[in-house]
Amino acid sequence: MKKVFSIVLLALVCALTANAQLLYSISGKDLKKPSYVFGTFHIANTPFVDRVAGIRTALDNTDQVYGELKWDDMTNPDSLRAMQAHMMLPEGKTLKTVLNPTQYKKLNALLKQYMGVGLDNPQVGAQMGRLSPAALVSQLQVLQYMAAHMGEFDPTNTIDQYFQLQAKNNNEPVGGLETMELQMSIMFGAPLKRQIAQLDCFLNHTDYYASTTERMAEAYYKQDIKTLLDIMNETFDAACDATPDEMEQLIYRRNADWTKRMPAIMSEKTTLFVVGAGHLPGKRGVIELLKAQGYTVEAVK
Repeated sequence: MKKVFSIVLLALVCALTANAQLLYSISGKDLKKPSYVFGTFHIANTPFVDRVAGIRTALDNTDQVYGELKWDDMTNPDSLRAMQAHMMLPEGKTLKTVLNPTQYKKLNALLKQYMGVGLDNPQVGAQMGRLSPAALVSQLQVLQYMAAHMGEFDPTNTIDQYFQLQAKNNNEPVGGLETMELQMSIMFGAPLKRQIAQLDCFLNHTDYYASTTERMAEAYYKQDIKTLLDIMNETFDAACDATPDEMEQLIYRRNADWTKRMPAIMSEKTTLFVVGAGHLPGKRGVIELLKAQGYTVEAVK
């Protein structure tokens, strides 16, 4: 049975497990014109988009873009409250109080390696010292990748954001398949004990995580499905592997929710959906769920 090696890298894996084709057309049933769905990798560079066959046609032939989230909503009060609630430790707790001394020392050393300063720096301590372990792991992943690709990756200009900006520039609507509150609860809502265990996995296996992310990124840029699937089939550490419940919450339940919403969205306007590519394949993936509703879903060549 294939195992996903860690919930820590699961968000990245979700963006990499589709086949070499990343863009699909959705037609048939009651649709007068095709809509499209595109699979992203959340730390891929935006210039990569132009290497995807058919992507310009998909942009030109659709009237709106839907992502997992509507990025402009991230700054509204409700979204900010959701981020605060799920990405920060409870009042009165800090990383120094919830981590053991060994974990805290490793974390501080890692931050100094990636940023040049650690939690003993007042500004860094104030900004990161109250992050939840799950939110911190997300930040560490980005810092790790940026340290290895200085000047190459811009976390403020991801592929997901790129498509929504294209729509805005064309005066087209932009929407989200889920709310910030829901996504924050999924990504960062695990019990504190589980979050600490996952952070401990990252702190004790940084080289492994860095290597895996590099190999996934390389495979994504090559659109190399065989390599991606080989990476997915690797095993790691039972304590770090995602549980079935975590897989259900992060991938399958969201796939089902999205594909319930997509028909009404596509019927109103032709749409380019942009989601993590790992949500696309498999019996419970977006592609098969749409086919089960009577749509024709085909790779764009």
